[in-house]
Amino acid sequence: MKTNMGVADRVVRIVLVILIAALYFTNVISGTLAIILGIVVIIFLITSITGFCGFYKVLGINTCAVKKKK
Repeated sequence: MKTNMGVADRVVRIVLVILIAALYFTNVISGTLAIILGIVVIIFLITSITGFCGFYKVLGINTCAVKKKK
């Protein structure tokens, strides 16, 4: 797996994970919405840690900075 997520993309996902987790633990969200957002949070967390997003791969998106060869 090649990294296809840039730093900004990863930071945005981590911020969303923290925000949704805070909303869950303060009981702002619950029920089915909490379950769906929990799944999204897990996916965002895994993709942020690994730097690889399978959905980006399918769409051909790469937000990772390209390093030039010398």
